[in-house]
Amino acid sequence: MISQLSWKVGGQQGEGIESTGEIFCIALNRLGYYLYGYRHFSSRIKGGHTNNKIRVSTTEVRAISDDLDILVAFDQETIDVNFHELRTGGIVIADAKFNPTIPDSTNVTLYAVPFTDIATELGTSLMKNMVAVGASSAVLGLDESVYLDVVQGIFGRKGQQIVDKNMEAVKRGSEYMKELLGEKGSIMRLNPADGQNRLFMIGNDAIAFGALAGGARFMAAYPITPASEIMEYLIKKLPKVGGTVIQTEDEIAACTMAIGANYGGVRTLTASAGPGLSLMMEAIGLAGITETPLVIVDTQRGGPSTGLPTKQEQSDLMAMIYGTHGEIPKVVIAPSTVEEAFYDAAEAFNIAEEYQVPVILLTDLQLSLGKQTVDPLDYSKVSVRRGKLDLNAQPEIENKEYFKRYEVTEDGISPRVIPGTKNGIHHVTGVEHAETGKPSEGAANRIAQMDKRMRKLNALSKNFNNPVYANAKHDDADLLLVGFNSTRGTIEEAMERLEQDGLKVNHAQIRLIHPFPTEELLPLIKSAKRVVVVENNATGQLANIIKMNLGNSEKISSLLKYDGNPFLPKEIYNECKKGVVLNGNI
Repeated sequence: MISQLSWKVGGQQGEGIESTGEIFCIALNRLGYYLYGYRHFSSRIKGGHTNNKIRVSTTEVRAISDDLDILVAFDQETIDVNFHELRTGGIVIADAKFNPTIPDSTNVTLYAVPFTDIATELGTSLMKNMVAVGASSAVLGLDESVYLDVVQGIFGRKGQQIVDKNMEAVKRGSEYMKELLGEKGSIMRLNPADGQNRLFMIGNDAIAFGALAGGARFMAAYPITPASEIMEYLIKKLPKVGGTVIQTEDEIAACTMAIGANYGGVRTLTASAGPGLSLMMEAIGLAGITETPLVIVDTQRGGPSTGLPTKQEQSDLMAMIYGTHGEIPKVVIAPSTVEEAFYDAAEAFNIAEEYQVPVILLTDLQLSLGKQTVDPLDYSKVSVRRGKLDLNAQPEIENKEYFKRYEVTEDGISPRVIPGTKNGIHHVTGVEHAETGKPSEGAANRIAQMDKRMRKLNALSKNFNNPVYANAKHDDADLLLVGFNSTRGTIEEAMERLEQDGLKVNHAQIRLIHPFPTEELLPLIKSAKRVVVVENNATGQLANIIKMNLGNSEKISSLLKYDGNPFLPKEIYNECKKGVVLNGNI
């Protein structure tokens, strides 16, 4: 019996690889296991190698495993590309159709199962993925009946005959595998799970759900990997609460449409990736100078230009903080788990309206598309706060003056009304303006308006809930590991291994990137002998931001990875053990 397992399925895109992993995972999730998945796929609709690596555990996991127990292969390329991950004693379950081979002199066992032939006998080769699921289940000692509800939910609308055929494919795959295993039986039987009901979702779904819970009722967006699932989720859900989604002609239109809707009083978001955010920059500046609330999701991917559109990277950090021309107040939030993505998405709308600023919710491909088990969400933590916007009040004005929409206030936040409010008439323009919104180029007015806008965020880091997630057990740590977004779970695993080796290690995951949480992070930096910043980019962007805000550059090193793949726990562990040189990479 084992408490943890790593399983991967691979083949050509369009062969049902994603659905194979999905069906396998949903069934195990419903049994109460914890799962963490990462899908490697090419930037094309069909063809090209793809794989889905799933970690199954009786306890919570937040990272991809270093090695692999079971590899399910639909072609020889899958074996060639992924074989090196298999641990001693691992197995390959491959479609017999392509006469699979594995390297000689290895402690890995190959089982050839006729996925395609069995599926064809049942009516269509498309069901070969279900045969593979059945074969995997036999290895784990799972009864094929655990898939019945999953198959019913996925194929039920196509009729009971399709459901029965797919279940028969699972059964046949399981029976064939049992024959191959013989007396060995289920060689990787998992310890029983706790049977608890948990969610199983990707970060993008959590963001979309959080936006819905936070009161968003409109989304304008243009499809782009890896952000499209946010729009796809809300297309289905928003109409149920009186909202809508519009697919625009480009990201410029999406951002300006979102600004217009927010100006009208509707909580609105848009979502994109690096190339789309580049197109939005001028519009983000418009939101900044007109002090219009705006929520934007940036799902980072490999760049520049089209770059690696389906691969992991964290290289938009500087652009999100400094990309707009001129100077505006802006908030950049970086959730590090799927749960945080839900709560932070809801909170982003509160921050945008309370401070009347653009808020960028920054994620990365691993967090946005990686599917994982999530404990039940606490909806009581979600609130709607609209700041200085009272939809039922009428502002008082003197002598029929225009409403002072951009009134200079002590906290930098001006009163706000929506169009059509009695006594609320004011001018809105992208040029510098006076308190009533009328254009003004006077030097004194410019200083007053700039200072007003820039002091809005003075108190945000104190009011933001948990701007730095800290696991700091030591007052005098040998090492502080710092990261953002999806690296949290991987860093935590590496940290545990380093602690077992006798090192005193603290961990800080930065959740509020801008304005930077200096007061929260500085004590952790000072108390550590050495600081290693872990990030998926080539220039150490987070490390440079830390140095700009906190100094201490002599003790800060970078651990960088920018080949399109996420970090593995062993990579962080190994590099920290041998000592990371400044600006080093793996």
